[in-house]
Amino acid sequence: MYTIVGLGNPGSEYTKTRHNTGRIMVNDLADENDFELKEQKKPDLLVGTGDAFSERVRLVLPNTYMNKSGGAVSKYIKSVAAAKKLIVVYDEIDLPLGVVRVAFGSSSGGHNGIKSIERALKTRNFIKIRVGVSKSASRTAKGEKIISAKKPVGEKAVVEHLLKSFTKGDFEKVQGPIKERVFLALQTILETGDPVKGMNAVNGLPIV
Repeated sequence: MYTIVGLGNPGSEYTKTRHNTGRIMVNDLADENDFELKEQKKPDLLVGTGDAFSERVRLVLPNTYMNKSGGAVSKYIKSVAAAKKLIVVYDEIDLPLGVVRVAFGSSSGGHNGIKSIERALKTRNFIKIRVGVSKSASRTAKGEKIISAKKPVGEKAVVEHLLKSFTKGDFEKVQGPIKERVFLALQTILETGDPVKGMNAVNGLPIV
């Protein structure tokens, strides 16, 4: 059974912030598939088991702050081998809003939630679904338009960007075409058991 984790921060003040993108996605997956997420303590989290895309899965939402996410995940992932059936959905500042990327075994890229999980599990070999949250910039190279992330400059600016709520228009994208891509990636991975198939399904798609 796959375990799907949505990263974010607890508290109503963070509900629609960019740093809560992973939590938004997995919470919506729970709602749309009638999962009952139950609160547990030590570590603090929400968890539920049910069917998504005709597959039995466990959904986990850590109720700790981002840099302590590993404690919630390690409650259910007990070995390096088990980590191969872990899928973590989270915000990625190195990608523009409207881009979703699947990865396996990649580095944390400095994301505190991913770093916490890697420390707790003693491996980076799990599936990551990275959801872009930066502004986009475009340039033309050899007659082709290339879209990339326009990241905030400096640690303070990065934190401020991540902890700001999405604009109305951006949140509509998150709840619409971006979520569709995340769900497509999840469905493909669950049905095939192959993260590479998930990569093939969404990694090459243009920005929405």
